Amino acid sequence: AEATAAATTPASPMLRAILLAAAVASASAFSLAPMGAAPAMRLQPANRAARSPAFAPKMSADGFVPDMGRRNLMNALLTGSVAGPLLVLPAVLISFLTPAKSGGGGGGLVAKDALGNDVKVDAWLATHPAGARALVQGLKGDATYLITSEEGKLENFAVNAVCTHLGCVVPWNKAANKFMCPCHGSQYDKNGKVVRGPAPLSLALAKRGDADGTVVLSFWGEKDFRDGSDPWWKK
Repeated sequence: AEATAAATTPASPMLRAILLAAAVASASAFSLAPMGAAPAMRLQPANRAARSPAFAPKMSADGFVPDMGRRNLMNALLTGSVAGPLLVLPAVLISFLTPAKSGGGGGGLVAKDALGNDVKVDAWLATHPAGARALVQGLKGDATYLITSEEGKLENFAVNAVCTHLGCVVPWNKAANKFMCPCHGSQYDKNGKVVRGPAPLSLALAKRGDADGTVVLSFWGEKDFRDGSDPWWKK
């Protein structure tokens, strides 16, 4: 008995120390963190995803996105709004740059009055007596004079009103019986032949015809009857 007691006596203090250390460790694990310390890591609930909004976009196993149809529609509308004007623009430019070709008279152009209406021979003569010279829209859109002869008929030629000096529109001066440019003083006789500079050339001519009673103007490619020269103007 004494031997057994002697054997267990030295071990008792060591056992007590081990038990004390284990108790301290257990107590520190359950102690509260001090104020201001970083919060301890928290475990996320396993059913977190289950509480996410029902309307959040989801992708199924085959890759289909529920709102892809709307996205495709918006993309198509955006593409159309950009591509539409680009496709139409060339056609608009071509139609704008192509000279108008209307009326008969061998491919001539129908003369237009100040309101853009076709000029009718009878209606024009009713308001423009003998000796009158009045403007219409002629070839290439230039202002052009129709001339009423002394017999009360339209002459078979028309006179371009654009001055050959710097391009001013030359008015008819009935009192002087001349076309007189107000810009730099150039003068032309009653048929548009230059009689005073600085204009270097006579006013251009155009042929005057009619188709079904409508005045038609066309290019004058013959010699200039006013001075016998070749036409300087281009078709």
